[in-house]
Amino acid sequence: MSALLRIAEADVDEIALGAAVLGTGGGGDPHVGSLIAKRMIRLNGAVTTLRVDELTADDFVVPIGGIGAPSVSVERIQAESELLQALRAIERAVGRKATALMPIEVGGGNSMIPIATAAAAGLPIVDGDAMGRAFPEAQMVTFHLAGYGPGTTVLVDHHGNEVVMRPVGGAWSERLARAVTVEMGGSATMIDYAYDGVIVKECAIPETLSLARRIGRILLGRTDAAIKDDARITALCAELDAVRLFEGKVADIQRTVEGGFTKGAAELHGIGDDRGSRMRLDFQNEMLLARRDGVLAAVTPDLIAVLDLATGPPITTESLRYGARVAVIAMPCDAKWRTPVGLATAGPAHFGYDVEWIPVEGLMSGRKAAA
Repeated sequence: MSALLRIAEADVDEIALGAAVLGTGGGGDPHVGSLIAKRMIRLNGAVTTLRVDELTADDFVVPIGGIGAPSVSVERIQAESELLQALRAIERAVGRKATALMPIEVGGGNSMIPIATAAAAGLPIVDGDAMGRAFPEAQMVTFHLAGYGPGTTVLVDHHGNEVVMRPVGGAWSERLARAVTVEMGGSATMIDYAYDGVIVKECAIPETLSLARRIGRILLGRTDAAIKDDARITALCAELDAVRLFEGKVADIQRTVEGGFTKGAAELHGIGDDRGSRMRLDFQNEMLLARRDGVLAAVTPDLIAVLDLATGPPITTESLRYGARVAVIAMPCDAKWRTPVGLATAGPAHFGYDVEWIPVEGLMSGRKAAA
C-alpha cells in the first residue's frame, strides 16, 4: 500500500503546503487549489492513492494540471467544470478510459488539481509526479527525459473552449500549448503525457505526494514531536537534505507577465547572520537562480524555495512582497535531472543564464571551505 493511503479533506492543506515548498515558488496557487480539492472531496468522498509500482499495462494514467502565468491564475480562478471536461476530452481523443490521475508536477496548485479531478471522477491518484518539483515549461518532465513524447494533449478553459493537439515533441507541445494558453487569457487546464501504467512506472518520481504531506505536517507543527515556529525551517531542511542559503528582507521585486509566464527578480538584503550581504533571486514562474553577493548560490534544476522566516510557510513568486522577511533554502533535485539530458532540458543554459550548473551541495561545500 502507498505511504499515503488515501486523501481526505483534512489531508489537503498539509499536501498543498508541502507541494508549494517543492513547487519552488510556482506550480499554481496552493490556497485556491486546496479549496477546489476540499470541495470535491467533500462532495464525492476521499481519494484513494496508488503506489507507482502498483501500476500495470492495463492502467491508463492521466496527468492533469494548470498551465499559464501564476499571476493570472490567482485572479482568474480555475473553473470546476474544466476538470471533468479535460478528462472526458482526452478519453474521447485516445479512445481509452482513465483508470487513475496523477500530478504532472508536485507544485502547489498543480498537486491539488489532480486530487480534485480524482474525487470528481471517482478515480484513484498516483502517489508520484513527473518532475519532483515544479518547472515552467511543458517538456520539462521525466517522460521527456526518457524519450517519450507528449502524446495527445488537451487544453480547456472556463468558457468551455476545448483544444486537442498532437504535437510532434515536447518542445512543440510547449510552444503550441503556451500560445493557446495566452489566447485563453493566460491560464488553462491541461492534460499531456497520458500513458499506460508501465511507462508511468518507468518515468514517474514516486511518493512525492507523501513527501509533500510530511513537509506540510512539519510546517504546521503536526509531527509526532512538537516543533516550535522558529525551529520548523531547521526541521524542514533536515527532512529534505536542504541547505539554508540566506535570511533577508525583500528590498525590491520586479515582476511581469510575459509570453504566458510570470517572470522577474527579487533582491534581498541580509538580516541576522547575513546582514551586509545581498541575494538576488531570478524566476520564471519558479525560482531558478540564486546569487549571493553576485556569486552563484543555487541554480535550476536544483530546488530553491522562499519561506516565511517566522513560521516557515512557502511564499510563491506571485505573492512575494516588498518588506517580507524570508529564509531561502535550496535542495538537490531528483537524480534524473542531473543527467546530460536533464540539464539540457531544465538547466541554467536553457533559461539563458550564463552560469554552469553546480550541485547545490557542492556550492555550499565550496562556500564553507572559503569561509
